[in-house]
Amino acid sequence: MRFEKYVYNPHTLQFEKVKLTNKSVIFRILGFVSAVVISSIIIYNLTSEYFPSPREKALLKEINQLDYQLSSLKDKVKLTDKVVQNLQERDAKVHRVLLGMNPIDPAIWKSGIGGHDPNASNRLMTNGGVTLSETKNLVDQLERQVYFLTKSMDDVEKRAKENETMLASIPSIKPVRIDHLAKNVQQLSGWGIRLHPVHKINKMHTGIDFTAPPGTAIQATGDGRVEKVENKTSGYGRSVLINHGFGYKTLYAHMQTIKVRQGEKLKKGEVIGTIGNSGLSTGPHCHYEVWLNGRPINPIHHCLDGLSPKEYQELVEQASISNQSLD
Repeated sequence: MRFEKYVYNPHTLQFEKVKLTNKSVIFRILGFVSAVVISSIIIYNLTSEYFPSPREKALLKEINQLDYQLSSLKDKVKLTDKVVQNLQERDAKVHRVLLGMNPIDPAIWKSGIGGHDPNASNRLMTNGGVTLSETKNLVDQLERQVYFLTKSMDDVEKRAKENETMLASIPSIKPVRIDHLAKNVQQLSGWGIRLHPVHKINKMHTGIDFTAPPGTAIQATGDGRVEKVENKTSGYGRSVLINHGFGYKTLYAHMQTIKVRQGEKLKKGEVIGTIGNSGLSTGPHCHYEVWLNGRPINPIHHCLDGLSPKEYQELVEQASISNQSLD
């Protein structure tokens, strides 16, 4: 039976049937539907909160596990950050200092990305959003720092190779290959004002005279290229000039034989000729000069091989005695 509503009319003294308008019917229907929807939402939220489904339980468990893993990852990233910072400090305080290079600018090393935080949206996530955002920002910074460190290592490696080449090129050994020169330095005429053996006047001797038997091997004192080969009957006689680069040149004079040619590349220790008595000379020896940036310098500080500190001191003292030169 259909539900009907009656209202008492005092004027007619009768109960009259209430007739609903279409508008009233629509409002009643909407009210009923709204009540059902709201009730359903409330019931769903309550049941979801306190009585989750098996699928929701599995998802919540997975989310908690992911949050834990993310926190662990953040700790590992922080540890990696410490390692990178340590590498940067070693790069600045060891490698670059030893090689005479400026360290990475701290402002560049600590620089970030201008403008808004690219990972800010992650903070809006309910579960692990803040951890995810902080971890991604740290990873982004590490990525930039690793790039800077890689470029720095490239620069350090390049400079190290240049220094290796320079160390091999700078004159650092004696020109005469004979063992007794490392022990017995009595027959040595060094750098400075010396009495010329022929003209009998004091004049500047711009090298060191190493005496040895004729035919004793003479060696290049550093890597380089033969710049000049001369064969004269006076002056330095048969001589070789080697350009070592980095501003250094060496001269070997009064040779008996020459075993290299102009333009030839040489390695430190390679034989270039033999001891002789050619040119203006009073006995077999090798007149040895070292030039730096166009000026002769004392070769004694470039004859370091095979000498103990005591022997080196003896060599310096002997070379400083104002005796007569051999050329």
